[in-house]
Amino acid sequence: MSLDALAEMPAGLQGSRFFRVYYFPTYAVLLFLLVLVWAGAPGKRISFKAAWETAAGLEIAEALLIIVVVVLLALVLHPFQSALVGLLEGGWPAALGSGLLRRLQLARRKNLTTAAAAPPDTADDQAVQAAGRAAGRLRRRYPTREHLVRPTALGNALAAMQDNAGRVYGLDAVVVWPRLYAVLGETVRGVVDDRRDTMDSTARLAVSTGIAAVATFALLSQATHWWWLLGFVPLAVSVISYRAAVHAAVAYGESVELAFDLHRFDLLTALHLAVPADRTTELKINQELCDLWRQGVPPTAGYVTGSGNG
Repeated sequence: MSLDALAEMPAGLQGSRFFRVYYFPTYAVLLFLLVLVWAGAPGKRISFKAAWETAAGLEIAEALLIIVVVVLLALVLHPFQSALVGLLEGGWPAALGSGLLRRLQLARRKNLTTAAAAPPDTADDQAVQAAGRAAGRLRRRYPTREHLVRPTALGNALAAMQDNAGRVYGLDAVVVWPRLYAVLGETVRGVVDDRRDTMDSTARLAVSTGIAAVATFALLSQATHWWWLLGFVPLAVSVISYRAAVHAAVAYGESVELAFDLHRFDLLTALHLAVPADRTTELKINQELCDLWRQGVPPTAGYVTGSGNG
């Protein structure tokens, strides 16, 4: 049985999200470490010829066992996805350096704020464009409110989404999003899901390959020559994957903002509330709904029935 077969999802577990987010990162890391073991690690002599011969000679039962192990690991680690992303957002104690990293992020945010300020000479097109680019990056990469700034770039990209999405309409994205997601149109939901899956898969790959880098250095610590340098391969993949996760988080935030722009009135319709005729009324209704979902304060808006909504 060839190694190509191991990369395929077992029948019944071929859902796109499960494969991209959970199965593939686990498979890639486990296979990489297995190849090192087949090559002779931990030990002094490393032979990838021996690893290839071992892989080529796998029996069907052995290959199926590897598939089962990968699937089980992916399923066991599945509930920890939110915690994993939270870790990459900077969710660790200040004593471990999160305080210092947050100050660094605050400094970068301040520099972007300065760069985004409108230049005094508005005739300078290049300066205006540079300020516009800085303002766009500031809005996508950092939350508007300073106390929400996180220690990492990924954390700030997600904080920016939570702070900015729906805010212009008086909506609190944290409490509204689970309800708004339920009424999204098929097209917008597809975009949101795809970008969320991309962020989750690259975040998991960053953590998985980071762990693999540590394991590789340990496995090859006794090897002769310079085999231990192979540890930098998963380490480089980890760094690249983290950067990709940050870009994916920015794209995910843009799709969530799009969902608020296009479907906020669909949420009111689903709640049998009248679609507001002006911005003032919309802000009032949205504020009441956020107070209801956040604190349990009953809204004053009346219901509409039948097809009279809108």
